[in-house]
Amino acid sequence: MSLWRNVSKSLAVSAASAVLAACSVAPAYDPPEPALPAAFGEAGPPVDAAAWKPAEPSDALARGEWWTIFGDEQLNALEEEAAKANQTLKAALGRLGQARALAGVAAADRAPQIEVGAGPTRLRPSPASLGLPADADTRPQTLWRAEVGASYEVDLFGRVANAVTAADADAQQAEALQHSLLLAIQADVAGHYLLLRWLDAEIGLLDDTVKLREAAVDLVERRTRAGETDDLDLERARTELSVARADSIALSRLRADTEHALAVLVGRAPSELRIAPRPIVFRPIAIPVGLPSSLLERRPDIAAAERAMAAANARIGVARSAYFPRLTLTGLLGFESNDFGDLLRSSSRTWAVGPLVGTMLSMTVFDGGRRRAIEAGAAAAYDETVANYRQTVLVALREVEDGLSALRLLAEQSREQARAVEAASRAAELSRVRYRAGLVSYFEVIDAERQVLAAQRASLQSDRERALATVDLVRAIGGHWEPAALASSSEDARMAGGG
Repeated sequence: MSLWRNVSKSLAVSAASAVLAACSVAPAYDPPEPALPAAFGEAGPPVDAAAWKPAEPSDALARGEWWTIFGDEQLNALEEEAAKANQTLKAALGRLGQARALAGVAAADRAPQIEVGAGPTRLRPSPASLGLPADADTRPQTLWRAEVGASYEVDLFGRVANAVTAADADAQQAEALQHSLLLAIQADVAGHYLLLRWLDAEIGLLDDTVKLREAAVDLVERRTRAGETDDLDLERARTELSVARADSIALSRLRADTEHALAVLVGRAPSELRIAPRPIVFRPIAIPVGLPSSLLERRPDIAAAERAMAAANARIGVARSAYFPRLTLTGLLGFESNDFGDLLRSSSRTWAVGPLVGTMLSMTVFDGGRRRAIEAGAAAAYDETVANYRQTVLVALREVEDGLSALRLLAEQSREQARAVEAASRAAELSRVRYRAGLVSYFEVIDAERQVLAAQRASLQSDRERALATVDLVRAIGGHWEPAALASSSEDARMAGGG
């Protein structure tokens, strides 16, 4: 045991003295401050500066079941199923597991590496190594060994520490990207489901139109047989009936495609998901967007871009450490004998401190500019991540502004569409009265009914776009807010989508 103590003491003293002198050559990580406006332009005037608070990373906060604002139990069930069974999300979890495993690999370099081994070595020593004359006869011999070896790299200039920091940041980036993908899948499920329900509503409208067109054809046929009109009006009525049926079929095809896409999102084969038609009634929802600075806390893609910067910064330190010496402590303890039967006897014990091959302290003095090129590449990679981070923030700001403007303008559009439906319906009723009285041709009735149908479909599509824009805005702000903020409806709150 005294041999073990000697080896351990030698390694410990060397490691302790080296650690005291250790330092990191990585640049201090100082993430850039993105240029953020005081408030979103589409959300009203800037808020008072006193309301600002420093942004703190919180991308790991639960996004919340935000889709429940639509009050649809089937949507809630589909969202839960997608979170468990979506294959793209499972692939992202696999990537996250890989990144965490690589972080574990990097962290393992902080600990000593211990190996055990046993086996023979056949050798013939030279006469000079044994202090014999040059023509002396030396016989080949078999040397048996049973050894425990240990090695440890003293992290003098932070190479290992910076590699661990970079790997940890990579794992955190993978986790943030997984959160971002989860939010995207949640938004896609909600968007496809809402589109499906609005297609149900539009198909229902066209089915009602088909019934009205069929009644109109019967009416014109009776009038034609009675001699009150000619075949031209009848063919026009039949044309409008066929057009309405064709439009309904086209929407049914789009609904089938949407249902199939929704099945894939929730991890099912398209043939395994059937959603019964059921129109949805749209209720405008106010979404509190908060301050632009809150995006830095709530958007997981921004968090992922920031973690990429941290990893790139640490890799500059890894590259710079190549300019400095590397100190590797090694030790060996075991048994060595020419005779296998004597291998485990006390007289066969052996130990060594220091490398058997190479040197303990090594440093490259010339490499043709290789280290300089690697450092330049690491610095350029960091510059790339900085630009990507700033671009991610700008895109996030744009997406929120797009969502806010879309909800504001779609609210105005919906009001005008409602007025258009009301006016077109009155005009269509008047045209039918005039036609029954024989004052106008059936062409005027057809034209008026076309306008009603167009106005009704446009109104449905406008409401559908408002619902989808609501989903897009929730995704743009990161998908999470406090329930108290959602319940607030005060006039001075920063709201979007009212009306």
